[in-house]
Amino acid sequence: MLALEKRLNDCAIKLANVNGTGSASANSLLMQAMFRMGIPVSGKNLFPSNIQGLPTWYEIRVNKTGYTARALDYDLMVAMNAQTYDRDIKEVREGGYVLYDSSWPLDSDLYREDVIFLGVPLAELCNEHFRSPRERILMKNIAYAGAMVALLDIDIDLVRELLEQKYAGKEKLRASNQQALNLGYNHARDRFDCPLPFRLERMDATADKILIDGNTATALGAIYAGATVAAWYPITPATSVMDAFTKYAARLRRDPETGKQNCIILQAEDELAAIGMVIGASWNGARAFTSTAGPGISLMNELLGLAYYAEIPAVVVDVQRVGPSTGMPTRTQQADILECAYASHGDTKHILLFPANPKECFHFAAAAFDLAEHFQTPVIMLSDLDIGMNDWVVPRLEWDDAYRPDRGRVLTAEELEELPRFYRYLSDDDEYVAPRTLPGVHSRGAFFIRGSGHNKYGAYTETPDEYQEVLDRLLLKHAAAARYVPEPIIEQDPDATVGILTVGSCDLAVREARDILRERGVPTGYMRIRGFPFDDPVVQFVEDHGVTFVVEQNRDGQLRSLLLLETSLPREKLRSVRVYGGFPLSARPVVEEILKQLEV
Repeated sequence: MLALEKRLNDCAIKLANVNGTGSASANSLLMQAMFRMGIPVSGKNLFPSNIQGLPTWYEIRVNKTGYTARALDYDLMVAMNAQTYDRDIKEVREGGYVLYDSSWPLDSDLYREDVIFLGVPLAELCNEHFRSPRERILMKNIAYAGAMVALLDIDIDLVRELLEQKYAGKEKLRASNQQALNLGYNHARDRFDCPLPFRLERMDATADKILIDGNTATALGAIYAGATVAAWYPITPATSVMDAFTKYAARLRRDPETGKQNCIILQAEDELAAIGMVIGASWNGARAFTSTAGPGISLMNELLGLAYYAEIPAVVVDVQRVGPSTGMPTRTQQADILECAYASHGDTKHILLFPANPKECFHFAAAAFDLAEHFQTPVIMLSDLDIGMNDWVVPRLEWDDAYRPDRGRVLTAEELEELPRFYRYLSDDDEYVAPRTLPGVHSRGAFFIRGSGHNKYGAYTETPDEYQEVLDRLLLKHAAAARYVPEPIIEQDPDATVGILTVGSCDLAVREARDILRERGVPTGYMRIRGFPFDDPVVQFVEDHGVTFVVEQNRDGQLRSLLLLETSLPREKLRSVRVYGGFPLSARPVVEEILKQLEV
């Protein structure tokens, strides 16, 4: 059997469990310990949409050089779900290890001669030391975490400290968790050659970083941007955006004198009501937003068109998941791009932001409010489940206390006094934005808001020329926003004739793929688009390369389609690399597809 070479801080681990058995706490404990040891690490929670019973996996990738996109070959498999034993064991690389519960014999058909099996009688150990059935199930997870601590040489004192912090004030839970940790740790130390060839050691790569998920970061961005109204309807995977906003608002949105909360958070009866509340609040001058996923965007389409045509700010956070229809609610995808770009019937175009990690979720969420109010239009931030619900290691979130919100062209009472007459949709600036007023500021600022045909004076019209004049200005206004959305990240290679263009959470996998491709003789340029509408650098990047591969996580190549629709780029210069099975992207399919298309 081929033995794995000795490696330090470089391994991929997969933990296979049954959903609803409490394994999340053990998996999170391991992830946090690795992070606190200063090692670059990522954790991907691959869970089902049912409450209990189906398989769930948690993948941890450790890499000292920072390659933390999802891996596809695993050095260690923790097999805790008998229903998926066959599938899980097949995914272990040659020379790798399988840790399993040896309280019951493993079927002989499952054994592989090129894999080492490490049996730990987890159920027997927990049945012997814990009394209640539920406690025995939960502590079995902490026991396998203890075995992994020994096998990987994780700092046991650090893990014990994490348990102390988590269960501070809960003496019984603290004691049982510490006991279960020691049971697994001592058993592995006594019976196996610890550590394994791939071991962990403290380093200093995370000292200036934090562990955070994108939905929490998004909520913080909304808080810091000054959002005071949030309306939503529960939907996976966006619900935790509002959970986090509610938590932080309870502390940071309180009047210092009265102690009363000075924001409002509304759980609406559905997504239509939620976006309606956001539009109403924004029209009244509040900074308002909603969070949702693809099905919610579908329901919001008509009112998003109203906000676009009536020119009312609105911020929408779309945490994308797998469709169509209900699809797979707990899997990740990037399949809402075209839906969001053109949401609503008729000629409609929206500003889009594409964060690639929680840090960008924080900053882009704040930027979305400025863009929405500056251009008086909906702005949609497209995150996804991988970013939103998984923990990422990112630089500490920083905020400029000198920040002042961009409220756009809002006329004051004094400015209205000086006007002979106010016309809501009459624009006189080079960005084609018409000044707006807020209710109650001055009687001269009153106007009738319309979703029906209107002319530049705000009056009802069905006259073609008058209607087209307003619609054409909206198109020019949207184009002007290209200079304000976040610029693309571009990394040129002087030897490259091939470009790679991507968006959002594909970033880490594509960066790793670029290094692999260079080793195979294919240097590449790189661009990550961060906003729509597209500005000149996007077109220039594609023109600078003979062929550019558009890497995205959807079936139909939606980003490529948007580029072709919105620019004059020739179709033959843009090729698709599409991975859309619902799991986070890894480097391998990107490399394989590009080499296949290049016939290298």
